[in-house]
Parts: sequence; structure tokens; C-alpha cells
Amino acid sequence: MAKLIGITGSLRRGSFNTALLRAAVQAMPSGSELVAKTLHGIPLYDGDVETADGIPQAVAALKDAVAAADGVLLVTPEYNNSIPGVFKNAIDWMSRPPADAKRVFGGKPFAVMGASPGNFGTTLSQTAWLPVLRTLGTHAWFGDRLMVSRAPTMFDATGALIDPATQEHLKRFMLGFVDFVDRSTAALR
Repeated sequence: MAKLIGITGSLRRGSFNTALLRAAVQAMPSGSELVAKTLHGIPLYDGDVETADGIPQAVAALKDAVAAADGVLLVTPEYNNSIPGVFKNAIDWMSRPPADAKRVFGGKPFAVMGASPGNFGTTLSQTAWLPVLRTLGTHAWFGDRLMVSRAPTMFDATGALIDPATQEHLKRFMLGFVDFVDRSTAALR
């Protein structure tokens, strides 16, 4: 039974990516769990703050949740053809101090998906995550890609995923990632 953490990379109340994460929670295979997390409360990284006050509580809580999870799902928007600054900032905070990065990220299965109003989904932001995930030592899953394009037509006014083809793709994506996580954790035993 995989226990996953999903992190949405948008702070916007009506975020398509937060809606996609909620849909992923519902699409989980039986016996597995996906807990949704947001970046609310994580301050901008400042080395002086880290030196003076240590790791902020919101960062420490997210780090501990990621470290305790069997796998992590990043649900990323695409801003200016890349990773949203608020999302990268949170990951940068979570890699502090450097000696703790292995506990949080090292060898942990990660997957990336996203939604965008544009026609190309989140192709470029997902690609931009690859060197970050490699640098952090994660075990990235490449078994499927989920890039929801034209997001305003895929979700209703309440944020529910309404496109049947995308719902089915999301179920296959989550099933594939859970299988990857289960195989990865079994190999470590």
C-alpha cells in the first residue's frame, strides 16, 4: 500500500493544478493513499533567516511529510515556459540544510504532472523539473506523462475534472506511479 504526498505548485484559490491534485486523490488505486499538500505558509528563501531562525515550521512540516511518504507527486503549473517560482522556492527550502536533503529526497520516487490553460499543457515546466529532480537524487518515474491542456474546458466551476478521457488517463497515470512506488520500496527491503 503506497502512501504518497502530492504537492500543488500554485497558491491560487481556483488553481487548475490544485483541482488536478484533488482529482488524483480520487483516482488513487484501492489500498493506496495520496495526501494533498499546498505551499501556503512557506516564505521566500533567505539564507539569513535560515541562519538566524532555522527552518520555518511550514517548511519543516512539508519536509517531514515528504520524508515519511513512499513517493511524491508534483502537480506543476507552467509560468513563462518553466517552473513556478513559488514551487521552486519550496523545494529549495526543503533541501536545506544540505545534509538533510538525502533524508527528504534521496532515492524517493517522484512523478510530475500538471494543467495549463494553454494548448501544450505543462510540457516545458515538467521538462524543467528534470535537472532539479536529478540534482536532489530522486528516483523519477517516466512511465507516463500527464499534461492537461486547455484546462478551463477540463474542469467545471467547482474544480471537478469533467473530461472523461483525462479522468481515464489520470487513473492510468496514478496506477502506474503507485506500481512504480511499490516496486521501488520493495526493492529497498
